[in-house]
Amino acid sequence: MLDSNQRVIDYLRISVTDRCNLRCVYCMPEDGVPALHHDDILRYEDIVRLCRIFASLGVSKIKLTGGEPLARKGLSGLVKQLKAIDSIHSVTLTTNGVLLKEQLPDLLAAGLSGVNISLDTLDAQRFAALTRRDELHRVLEGLDAALSAECLNVKLNCVPTAENRPDWVPLAALAKDAPLSVRFIELMPVGLGASLQRQDEAQVRAELEAAFGPLSASAGPSGNGPCRYFRPEGFTGSIGFISALSHTFCHRCNRVRLTAGGFLKTCLQYETGVALRPLLDAGSDDEVIKTAILDAVRDKPAHHRFAEGGVAEQPMNEIGG
Repeated sequence: MLDSNQRVIDYLRISVTDRCNLRCVYCMPEDGVPALHHDDILRYEDIVRLCRIFASLGVSKIKLTGGEPLARKGLSGLVKQLKAIDSIHSVTLTTNGVLLKEQLPDLLAAGLSGVNISLDTLDAQRFAALTRRDELHRVLEGLDAALSAECLNVKLNCVPTAENRPDWVPLAALAKDAPLSVRFIELMPVGLGASLQRQDEAQVRAELEAAFGPLSASAGPSGNGPCRYFRPEGFTGSIGFISALSHTFCHRCNRVRLTAGGFLKTCLQYETGVALRPLLDAGSDDEVIKTAILDAVRDKPAHHRFAEGGVAEQPMNEIGG
């Protein structure tokens, strides 16, 4: 698919649930948020149907997100069905890692291509403060299990803030002896994230270079998005930066997002897009849904305005990251 700015849209991020078993400070309040009713969440068969339609329009890469996607039962079955779509080349997963160890065998058997694990600290007390849950040991078990799996692309995502600054170097060091990509993702002013102190790429990079020496540009692992990869001397893995504010990449954005409730969101900041769930419920045929998707993609905004003080009020757990 092409939008009006001639960007190729070939990557779909799908939130399979708005529920999560953590309460990260930049995503959800301590008491959580009102969850969507079960009947308001897209059924797996609806997701598969939509993915077939998206594939016919040129989408070849799918990322399953949440909330926490592993909190929804039967996710490996969805992975298997999506991998069976001829032109879908990659089905990956973003997870907080808490439930990963026990579910990974079924996900691998279903054909999962890669996993991104969100982790902002290796300190148990700081983890409990940032996520409001004492689950660091389970996340690390999930990370170890993923790194032990053959042919699985494993990435670790860290959102650098003032609160986890002491963890930047220890987290990056995980890539020294493991085939792991540790990526630092600038905090976006989305939902509760707008109230926290963002640390930009230059701040993180300065600390990493002080610890490991120069960061030489690297090809990095295969991926779906805008990450720029680097490899310090002696590292097996790599370090990456996804810097949507300090190094804007909107001009090459290739993604759209499908929320758990069935809204096709074409930009993280804006409410632009189209509600696909009503079309499914009305029994619309594939051509009608294709037209709705193409119209929404055509009008995809040219760029966000976060750097100019713009914010997005919708909580990240509803958007899918």
